[in-house]
This record gives sequence, structure tokens and C-alpha cells, in this order.
Amino acid sequence: MNKQIINKVLQTKAGLGSLAIRVPVGIVLAAHGGQKLFGWFGGYGLEGTGQWMESIGLAPGFLMALLAGSVEFFGGLALILGLLTRPAALLTAFTMLVAIFTAHISHGLFISNGGFEYALILFAASLALTFQGAGCFSVDNRLTRFMDK
Repeated sequence: MNKQIINKVLQTKAGLGSLAIRVPVGIVLAAHGGQKLFGWFGGYGLEGTGQWMESIGLAPGFLMALLAGSVEFFGGLALILGLLTRPAALLTAFTMLVAIFTAHISHGLFISNGGFEYALILFAASLALTFQGAGCFSVDNRLTRFMDK
């Protein structure tokens, strides 16, 4: 792969602000992905989540649950570490847009009514990380320093 492309994906001039966004958003996403994939934290696992996704029009439900759960779980772990932050954040942002428009928008803004405010915040944070990168305390930053030598 072209070293220049890899550097563009990994490089970041962001400071501690990215860390302050990455870690809590990553924890929340990984936990939600764990619910979907493994049934952790009171989740329904792939089978139950797949059935629900099918019921709201995301078919095939099992595959959609696998994709969404994987993006949330593995993307969340990547954000926590600051590893491949831009691609992980971009996939997460897309997943949150799908959640907003398929599951939440018809319920209005507020989460107390099943609305999209929480997914919107995760979308905005993920989009910010897509633009600014992982920040100074990240695996991405270490990798770019290593590649520059």
C-alpha cells in the first residue's frame, strides 16, 4: 500500500480533545455492539437483534445485526485504542445515520420517547473523529511517527 495514503488515514494534529471524545464514545459503542453480538449487558444477541431489525425493515435481519454489532463493537474498541480511528469513526457515523433514520426518527428528538438524540450525539462525535483523527495519545499517532522514521 502507498505509504502516503496510510499516513493520511492515520495522521492527526489533534490534541487531547480527540482522546476525550474517543474513549467514552468507544466504550459506549463497544458495549452496544456487545449487546447485539453476544447478548452482553442485557442485550438480545444476534438472533434477537436480527429479528428486531427484520421487523423494522432491515433485512436480512441476522446479517444487519452482525454488521451493526461488529461496527459498534470492533469500531468502539478501535476508537478506545485510537487505532484506525478515521475508518472506524466513519463506519460508526454511517451506522448511527442508519439507526437514526430506521429506528428513531419517527419518535422525535428525545430519547425518552425512543427518539434520535443519543444516536445523533454518537453520529456527531464519530464524524468529528473522522475529520480530526485520533489525537496525540493514540496508536495511530505512534504508527505515523514510526513510519516517518
